[in-house]
Amino acid sequence: MGVNIALDGPSGAGKSTIAKMLSEKMGYIYVNTGELYRAVALYMLRGEVDIQNDEAVAQKLPEIKISIEFVDGFQHVMLCGEDVTSLLRTPEVSMCASTVSAVPAVREFLLSMQRDLAKRYDTVMDGRDIGTVVLPNCDVKIFLTASAEERAMRRFKELQAAGDSSTYEQVLEDINQRDYNDSHRDIAPLKKADDAVEVDTTQYDLQQSVQMISDVIEKKLAERKEQEKKTSRRELIDLDDIKPVTNPKKIGFIKLFFYGIVRWIIFIIYKIKFDIVYEGLENLPKTGSHIIASNHRSYRDPVFAAMRIRVPCSFMAKEELFKGNIFFKWLITFLGAFPVVRGSGDTSVIKESVKRLEMGRNLVIYPEGTRSKDGKLGRGKTGVALIAALAQVPVIPLAISFKGEKLKFRQKVIISYGKPISPEELRLESANIRDMKSVKDKIMGSIASMVDSNVNKL
Repeated sequence: MGVNIALDGPSGAGKSTIAKMLSEKMGYIYVNTGELYRAVALYMLRGEVDIQNDEAVAQKLPEIKISIEFVDGFQHVMLCGEDVTSLLRTPEVSMCASTVSAVPAVREFLLSMQRDLAKRYDTVMDGRDIGTVVLPNCDVKIFLTASAEERAMRRFKELQAAGDSSTYEQVLEDINQRDYNDSHRDIAPLKKADDAVEVDTTQYDLQQSVQMISDVIEKKLAERKEQEKKTSRRELIDLDDIKPVTNPKKIGFIKLFFYGIVRWIIFIIYKIKFDIVYEGLENLPKTGSHIIASNHRSYRDPVFAAMRIRVPCSFMAKEELFKGNIFFKWLITFLGAFPVVRGSGDTSVIKESVKRLEMGRNLVIYPEGTRSKDGKLGRGKTGVALIAALAQVPVIPLAISFKGEKLKFRQKVIISYGKPISPEELRLESANIRDMKSVKDKIMGSIASMVDSNVNKL
């Protein structure tokens, strides 16, 4: 897994120029994701495809062959075998790219390519949604911006140098329209990630801008290295006695029968109370000993996660819930919850998790560690990776989506189960932070893609 720097921001903010200079300075590969969308746009323009028709655009995607070649560290975009890098910066292609980039099928078409590059190389990747969608768990996120007038002047000079006849007024109009389109589209709109550092370069020249961003990156990477040192100390904890789950117990028929009755009663109650839409039911486990890795939206999430799964689930729950009300403690324990002391690094939680899987139960984990009030997916913690790698059981990604912070009567809730991730894909070569982060990123990436897909359906 490479070190990844995300550089997001509006059109004309200088992302590509600054990203190139940063990649040279750091010895990283520069990936201009905007040019991938521009290549799709160019193909659509050449084929006279109605880009306002999502279905027409999607039907053409299988014909498109896009690849990236790096020559002396610089990206060249190949479209069906043709180097089209020099053809991608015209206003016509820019406007078309803004439209096709909002098509879900196009985003899905290019997403795996972008993430694969991030896995294979140390990268500086620029675009509109790198830090929010493409690489939500990358090492450093920068949101680069400048005034519309300044961005238009920069782009105008760039086009003039290339021999383009566009006027400044045309370029400014294009910039303003693209800003509106990019920030108001339903799928992956342009926005600053919560943990991104915003850099406004309106008053700064190119060299000053590069230096500011370089300083931010150095600081963030230093913080990451310090975190790795802390994690390496935790790796000294003995986990050798935890073995993979190879022969889990089978839960008895009578217990499954009564559990099924209770489960269906709860399901009917919840279907009356909420407008629940299930997706990916074919991915539900038919047996126990699976990990269900879910985003965390509300205290009802354990019920949402478990009421369509035929085998009982266990859940991690914060220690505070087991204090105070005796009946409530009995109830959540009966339902399969066990306490977690957050931030303690206690291996007893890992051992208890594997024990539950050995008992034939499924295990529901919330990698974010805390509830998201606005539905945005957090970075996730590496505990889920360690448990999955030690237990060597399949992981089923789960996305629970609804609008707003709190659920209301008859509100729409989308519950999506993703394709199982096999133990082979989650195997760790070692327990160091980089390997665990790679496994965690695979799990969180699956959850993120479903959360992003659900946004447009609510």
